[in-house]
Amino acid sequence: MIGLQEGLQILQIVVGSVLAWLNFVIVDILMGLPEAPGVKGAEAIGRSVERRGGDIAGGYFMGNIVCSPDASAGTLLASSGYYCLGGPEGGLVAALAVYLGNRLCADPGYAGTLGSLTATVLVTLYDKVLGMDPANFVAGMVIAIMTIHGIDHPRASRLIGDIARRMGRGAEK
Repeated sequence: MIGLQEGLQILQIVVGSVLAWLNFVIVDILMGLPEAPGVKGAEAIGRSVERRGGDIAGGYFMGNIVCSPDASAGTLLASSGYYCLGGPEGGLVAALAVYLGNRLCADPGYAGTLGSLTATVLVTLYDKVLGMDPANFVAGMVIAIMTIHGIDHPRASRLIGDIARRMGRGAEK
């Protein structure tokens, strides 16, 4: 049976997962990841997902995430940096690392850097305002990434494509 302490930890992981998912999905969509492949390799991944019954906009989103550090990587690195350094300075170091990674990948955008910065704010609120353990945010972020990249690519791409089009940022079908 799950005790109170374990139940609270599970709740913190769920809250962290939802916050992380919303952060990286919203930032990456607003920065245009579902519209077109932005870096080398993203188109091949997008087309592969589409051939397997997925949505091209969601496929481009996935391809851009895999091929360059975008908001999902920024969110994971910022939350991990926050945890490792014990505060927001860890998220800021992560934002700098993501910025440099984007330049190395010849990524013209700033989704990863923006995602790192917004994640730093979220983890700070999660820790300081809600009193939750930043390690549980990191665990939640891993789960959030798995929902996009680890469970069912075609279905995840259709969800992302639908959200992107509702936000006016998806590739046309």
